[in-house]
Amino acid sequence: MPALVHQFDWPDRVVVGTVGQPGSRSFYLQVRNGARTASVGLEKEQSAVLAEKIDELLDALMTDDGNRFSVPAATPAELVDNDPLDQPVEEEFRAGLMRLGWDPSTAQVVVEAFPYVETEDEADEPEPEEMLLLRMPVGTARAFVQRTRQVVSSGRPLCPLCGRPMDDDSHVCGAPEES
Repeated sequence: MPALVHQFDWPDRVVVGTVGQPGSRSFYLQVRNGARTASVGLEKEQSAVLAEKIDELLDALMTDDGNRFSVPAATPAELVDNDPLDQPVEEEFRAGLMRLGWDPSTAQVVVEAFPYVETEDEADEPEPEEMLLLRMPVGTARAFVQRTRQVVSSGRPLCPLCGRPMDDDSHVCGAPEES
């Protein structure tokens, strides 16, 4: 077990948010419980995949005949969170490995995030020194998915020809010209 565990069992708030302008934004998974906050740096793609996998997990739970818990199909209105990240954003670490699970004893989605470690050989990967351990109820998880998708999609517009993000000032399109 890592030496430092940022553990949140019933958080008041769980969001993905950004700092910076589109094209140079930094993404953060931020968790708050009372006055205690933890922010973990993510890549944009990690944010999108995390939201997608949580959504898939919740959908699977909804259709599982053995699941005795009520899972909302949509975000409960009272859980919608469009507020900015809590300031100041102080990054605990940049996430590398992330794990997702379900705890049927508490009916919570479990997210574990570990620091990114650059190694030559995966077999030599050291034990992480810290981690984020987050447990969130299903309604909070649905709200997290909705917000994360909005945050990810609010970046630079995509070029209709090549599909790459366009900058405000100029865009050199790599799409082949039609004849």
